Amino acid sequence: MISTLRRGLLVLLAALPLMANAAGSAHDLVQDTTNKMLADLTANKEQYKQDPTKFYDALNSIVGPVVDAEGISRSIMTVKYSRKATPAQMLTFQENFKKGLFQFYGNALLEYNNQGITVAPAGDESGDRTSVNMSVKGNNGAVYPVQYTLEKVNGEWKLRNVIINGINIGKLFRDQFADAMQRNGNDLDKTINGWAGEVAKAKEETDKQAAGKPAQ
Repeated sequence: MISTLRRGLLVLLAALPLMANAAGSAHDLVQDTTNKMLADLTANKEQYKQDPTKFYDALNSIVGPVVDAEGISRSIMTVKYSRKATPAQMLTFQENFKKGLFQFYGNALLEYNNQGITVAPAGDESGDRTSVNMSVKGNNGAVYPVQYTLEKVNGEWKLRNVIINGINIGKLFRDQFADAMQRNGNDLDKTINGWAGEVAKAKEETDKQAAGKPAQ
C-alpha cells in the first residue's frame, strides 16, 4: 500500500504542466493546460484506470512536444557520457526517458482526486529561462511546493527540470544514470535499454528523500 506521504508526493510529481505547444507566456501555458489536463482526466479517468496505456498515449501526445527531451537527456547523461553516445543511442534514450516519465507520472496522476492545484503569479519571463511555481494539495491535506524550470527552444517554452518539495529531479536522474553506468561497466546500450528500471529506482530514492522532507 502506498503511504500517505508517498501518495501526496506522487500526486505532486504527476502534476507536471501538460502544456500545449503554443505561443504565449510560460505561466499561462502551465495554468491553461493544467486545467485542460485535469478536465480530460476527470472525463476519462475510469477508462484510463482500466487501460493505463491509453493514458500514457494521451500524455505522450500532450507532454511529448513540450518536454525538451534532447536537452534533458543530455543533462542526465552529462557531457562525460553524451559525447560518447551515437545519434541513434541518444534518440533511443530520449524515447526511453519519455516512456518512463509518462508511466511514472501517469500512474501517480490516476490517484489524483481534485484536492487542489494552485499556480503562483507569473515571474520574470524576459529572458530565455524562467521558473513557474505551483503548489499541490496531497490526499493527506498537506501542501507540496513545486518549481518548474522552462527554457526557450526555437522560440517556444519547453520543460527542462522540476524541483519537488526541495528534491531536484534532474539531479536525481543524473546521479541515477552515473550509478547505472558504473554498475553496467560503462556500457551505454545496457544503461539506455534498462532505463525503465532505473526510473523505478529513482522513484524509490525520491520516496526516501521525501520521508525526510516534510511538506510545507
